[in-house]
Amino acid sequence: MYNTGMKKKDLFKKRIFEIIQIGNTSDMPSRTFDIILVAAIILNILTLFLETFDSLSAWSDVFFVTESVTILFFCIEYALRIWTAEFLFPGRSRAEATWRFLISFDGIVDLLTILPFFWMSGFVAFRMLRVVRIFHLFRVNTNYDSFNVIKSVIYEKRNQLASSIFIIILLMLASSLCMYSAEHDTQPEAFANAFSGLWWSVSTMLTVGYGDIYPVTIAGQIMAIIIAFLGVGVVAIPTGIISAGFVEQYTKAQNAASSLEVSINTVIVDIDSKWIGLTVREIEEQYHMVIVVVRRNNTLLQPGEDYRVQMKDVLAVYHKISHTA
Repeated sequence: MYNTGMKKKDLFKKRIFEIIQIGNTSDMPSRTFDIILVAAIILNILTLFLETFDSLSAWSDVFFVTESVTILFFCIEYALRIWTAEFLFPGRSRAEATWRFLISFDGIVDLLTILPFFWMSGFVAFRMLRVVRIFHLFRVNTNYDSFNVIKSVIYEKRNQLASSIFIIILLMLASSLCMYSAEHDTQPEAFANAFSGLWWSVSTMLTVGYGDIYPVTIAGQIMAIIIAFLGVGVVAIPTGIISAGFVEQYTKAQNAASSLEVSINTVIVDIDSKWIGLTVREIEEQYHMVIVVVRRNNTLLQPGEDYRVQMKDVLAVYHKISHTA
């Protein structure tokens, strides 16, 4: 009876894990949970915006109750994810799996979504953390193809993006110091220090142009013209890098789809699979194979490295050792 009870408990825990996994559209309870989660996040964020209006102060009690209910839902979700963490990281001890979830992106976002509610009237830092709730929506999108493509592009082009951002920062610092040197004597209040020049540099190079600070000397205006032209070109660099990344991802997806029957094996993830809950990166490292495409229900996805495999997924892999999941 003891073993049977433990087995039923494990099955129940596994079922809870399956339900709270995001993006499993084939499971109606899981799909319902996704819809409720999205509704709770949107309602929570909407309440966060509305309660800043003084004209709606009469609704403050309604806002507080709404926020309390949604935060309670987030607390329950967070507790369930900790409770079922061993299924998210199979092959690891319960303590290790729990710790890995707590320090993961999802775990940190979940925690920062909840904490500010209990210290809303405390430190400014805690009140500012309420903005993190918006990032809660990323957890919902992370299992869908569009978001995975964006993450893949940014990850693959991270070195080029970092280099372009570094160049932009250098140009901003250089232009701010130049503008401060040219305008400080003429406009000591507008360009009181190098930071005033930096504010002007940022608004100019990013083509915002607030107009609250502007040069009046001939030298300052000439530099402003040069810096404005440089800003248009420099800020366009990250855009070009990301655009090229999207083209590459689309090309890879087309090539993978065209060669699917020739060089790629198909793996169906069933209930006994060791791959359930593992990320694409973990599977590729542990089993020495490359996952090219994932079919979830009737949707063909190009997974990113952090994409987590779920039951009933159909994987297209470059088979190197064994494709038995």
